[in-house]
Amino acid sequence: MTFASVPIRFVLQMELTSTDQTQLARQLVNWYKLVRRELPWRMTREPYPIWISEVMLQQTTVVTVIPYYERFMKRFPNLSVLAAAPLEDVLEHWAGLGYYSRARNLHRAALMLASNPMGFPRTHEELGDLPGFGPYTARAVSSLAFGERTGVLDGNVIRVLSRFHRLQIEWWKPQGRQKLQDLADVMTEVEDPSTVNQGLMELGATICTPSAPACLLCPWVNRCEARRYQQIGNFPLKKPRCQREIWQWSPEVITKHGKVLLVKNDYAPFLKNHMILPGSVQRLKTAPRQFDYRGVVTHHDIFVSLKTGNRSVPPRAKRWVRMGQEMKKHIPSSLIRKAIERDLCNRRNCTENS
Repeated sequence: MTFASVPIRFVLQMELTSTDQTQLARQLVNWYKLVRRELPWRMTREPYPIWISEVMLQQTTVVTVIPYYERFMKRFPNLSVLAAAPLEDVLEHWAGLGYYSRARNLHRAALMLASNPMGFPRTHEELGDLPGFGPYTARAVSSLAFGERTGVLDGNVIRVLSRFHRLQIEWWKPQGRQKLQDLADVMTEVEDPSTVNQGLMELGATICTPSAPACLLCPWVNRCEARRYQQIGNFPLKKPRCQREIWQWSPEVITKHGKVLLVKNDYAPFLKNHMILPGSVQRLKTAPRQFDYRGVVTHHDIFVSLKTGNRSVPPRAKRWVRMGQEMKKHIPSSLIRKAIERDLCNRRNCTENS
């Protein structure tokens, strides 16, 4: 029987004893202590800054996050300040990071945590009951702040473990995810969970990168199965991409006394639960030839065509927002702000470059 045909669970049992796991964890911890990057959220084990950083780092690179994190922490230095702040203020300080549901859930969770006399729960199970605390965020906060012996699974850790064990599993599905979670959990049983988890994430972010990994600098270079079989590029398995959708959005800009009308989004598949401009959407098979401008929100390719003519106030839930600097507080999405700016420009018969 060839190695490739051996069931994965048998390979793991055959290859890694408890002694192996201890040695690997210690190698990782020693490596991390020597080379770790000095990031602002690594200066503490307080749960609040760790939580803020972990939420910001979802779908966003470290380099991008640092200035946003520092500005956010200056305005909201602790849980009480964040909970007491209006949502619009939180969204304003989140503007530019995208995925605004993260900021909304952050604020909702802050309100719940601030009302709890015990503060932050200390286990990932309890943290998982809070808005925005998925499996990764809950485990990251509980292990990094409170030392809970649980592993974290982000893209970096998935890549490291998949390559090290040469795992041909569909990691995006529950069964495959659980196999990786079990492996990550074992690593935290013999060393400090905070250091192990940060070490795994650091290894994936700086050494075991998606392309051109620096294998010779890896503390596990002599034990990596994917490298042994010269198959690093094959792991982790590629997740099937979500098919892009083409949409035509026809927003209507209704203004009154220097304010613009927003409505609760109950008609568009993008920017769900946001306050957006009233209008209509249509899904298309191909991109239209004529449109005012184009935007992208997750897997939605949006071609915007501003509505003209009769502008009647819709009956749905609405809010009037003053135009100008205040718009950024209430309208963090540049897709919407651009529609307002374009409409005002059209009414003044100006050009984009004037």
